[in-house]
Amino acid sequence: MNYKEEISKRRTFGIISHPDAGKTTLTEKLLLFGGAIQKAGAVKSNKAEKTAVSDFMEIEKQRGISVATSVMGFNYNGVKINILDTPGHKDFAEDTYRTLTAVDSVILVIDCVKGVEEQTRKLMAVCRMRHIPVIVFINKMDREGKEPFDLLEEIERELNISTRPLSWPIGIGGTFKGVYQLYQKKLKLYAASKTTINQDVVDLDSLDNTLLDEKVGASAAKQLRDEVELVEGVYEPFDLSLYRTGYLAPVFFGSAINNFGVQELLETFIEIAPYPQPRETNIRTVDPEEPKFTGFIFKIHANLDPNHRDRIAFCRVCSGEFLRNTFYYHTRLNKKLKFASPTGFMGDSKSLIEEAWPGDVVGLYDSGNFKIGDTLTEGEQLQFLGIPSFSPEIFKELENTDPMKTKQLEKGIRQLIDEGVAQLFVQNPGNRKIVGTVGELQFEVIKFRLLHEYGAACVFRPLSFSKASWISCSSLVDLKEFMRIHSSIIAYDKDDRPVFLSSSKWDIDYALRQFPTLSFHENSEWQQQTIKT
Repeated sequence: MNYKEEISKRRTFGIISHPDAGKTTLTEKLLLFGGAIQKAGAVKSNKAEKTAVSDFMEIEKQRGISVATSVMGFNYNGVKINILDTPGHKDFAEDTYRTLTAVDSVILVIDCVKGVEEQTRKLMAVCRMRHIPVIVFINKMDREGKEPFDLLEEIERELNISTRPLSWPIGIGGTFKGVYQLYQKKLKLYAASKTTINQDVVDLDSLDNTLLDEKVGASAAKQLRDEVELVEGVYEPFDLSLYRTGYLAPVFFGSAINNFGVQELLETFIEIAPYPQPRETNIRTVDPEEPKFTGFIFKIHANLDPNHRDRIAFCRVCSGEFLRNTFYYHTRLNKKLKFASPTGFMGDSKSLIEEAWPGDVVGLYDSGNFKIGDTLTEGEQLQFLGIPSFSPEIFKELENTDPMKTKQLEKGIRQLIDEGVAQLFVQNPGNRKIVGTVGELQFEVIKFRLLHEYGAACVFRPLSFSKASWISCSSLVDLKEFMRIHSSIIAYDKDDRPVFLSSSKWDIDYALRQFPTLSFHENSEWQQQTIKT
């Protein structure tokens, strides 16, 4: 198989949702249809097994939530599919934001009962910012929920994106009888089954076919015809280019827990979703069809061994062919590294791989060389863009309770920050460490891991800050003066960039009135020259 064919048969996407919308269930059922797992419950069972060998993951087991992105791959109809299942809990949203930099498209899961929720809005804002193509899967249609037209209107209003149904439900809740595939002109009849794959599909040359009345009943058939006529009249025909540029979201309906509507989603996804796309760097755009390897690290995960002997860095291949036991250039460290045991992900297991192609995610065993955002090449000095830090919402001072373990605490917090567990801001003089997160649960994770993996005990002291803003200024003189006056609330992030810590919007407005040449940024993804005082 030639190089272009390897690229064209790959689809790398993330699954995102508000907690409890059915994201992990949909992931599992996609793996089931893809043949990567043989029984329902394998994904959750795998997580349970992991918690048994890792005290850190006990938090995941106790809370019943995902706290880390999972990478799973399988082949379906000649296409290599890479799924990145992201945490739904808001306390771990930063991990999801970073994961979105490594995908070419997204499936957004929405609960038909609850509709658009808070975390859905935040995740969709990141997708829009990056123009990531989005497919919407409206889940739990076997429950009494909102009417389909109301849901579509809510999605367009709340998420600021146009929609186009590619399937349409027949009833909802107790009257749910199936879905009609607008894209494929097929009728899929509903049968509740959590463990088996339902194959009851009826080909209809037209909705006027009397076979429809026989299958769903005259009343439901008439309602379907009326609603489909309205859909076709109100919504523009599906435009592939608008979907792939992130302006139009195709919509599917189903019930993931009952394996219903999933196969239609999967087969249409394979047909319309983009294969690996070009990626921006600080000097040029990298095309996936370039012969030389490039890739970037979007996630670092500690070994599930409680001894924390090593880490796995997740590398998204952007161009060229990745080969085992080959030296690649680490652009930040300015040195070459060779990987003897690169890992591929297939279903719920890991395996040693010899090669990988654009779109693939490779696990690289790491002894501390990598930070999130690092770039690997065959020698070219470039840096992939688009892995920002967002302002945390909760800030606490990290206080060492055992002075004899100062070095261990310093090493531990730096490594956890490199993994993306939280953000660290340092104030000088004094090397005061401020940890910022989007949820209280992250502080529990950090405190536990520092103690059990590094032997460093600590406490967190609450601070009154509510926002971190990255600073830039068109006037060097003004910037230095601003930072001198507000030195008590200026800190530096992990890359030594100045950050303004504010307690309210009033603080920011007042600063802007004082220094009109100043600009505050809600994330770190912007071009600037870092100036240190």
